[in-house]
Amino acid sequence: MTLGVGVLVSGRGTNLQAILDACATGSVDARVVLVASNRPGVPALDRAARAGVPSAVFAPSEHGDRAVAHAAMADALVSAGARLVILAGYDHILAPSFFVRLGDVPVINLHPALLPLFGGRGMHGERVHAAVLASGATESGCTVHRVHPETVDLGEVVVQRRVPVLPDDDAASLAARVLEQEHIAIVDAIRRFVPATTRA
Repeated sequence: MTLGVGVLVSGRGTNLQAILDACATGSVDARVVLVASNRPGVPALDRAARAGVPSAVFAPSEHGDRAVAHAAMADALVSAGARLVILAGYDHILAPSFFVRLGDVPVINLHPALLPLFGGRGMHGERVHAAVLASGATESGCTVHRVHPETVDLGEVVVQRRVPVLPDDDAASLAARVLEQEHIAIVDAIRRFVPATTRA
């Protein structure tokens, strides 16, 4: 049985594109059933449209507050048939109402560092890579992890991939190297959730 996947986005959508490509080529037995964003007009929504995937925007300002918006988003994901939800560059912390409405559907997040290092509130985007460089670390990478209510970057690790930190790196060059591995890691993580009967 093909795994129905919901993807939450806030920006460019390069990791969404990696997921869409993997589904289209059959390298993972999954199908994106809904792309949801907290921001209208972001490039990720254009990627969904080009792939013929339904999308919707759940901006807290349009729903009254975060809890209501996130509950509505969870309802839409369940109605679309999502059996796995992926945060792919989604920049809001999900309200508890999201998990209540989602039920037993697992949620995973892609973080651009080797958790538990360089995670937590405020650690996103180039801030993460700048912190890695400032620490003097010789290695970085990305982590796909489970997401639980009221936590940030603390869920169980599903997949990690590593890259070297080079002597002449800046935040942008390190980010680009990590991003290449993010595209691989997120597809690998999806495979972990495909039903065993499908993998056999």
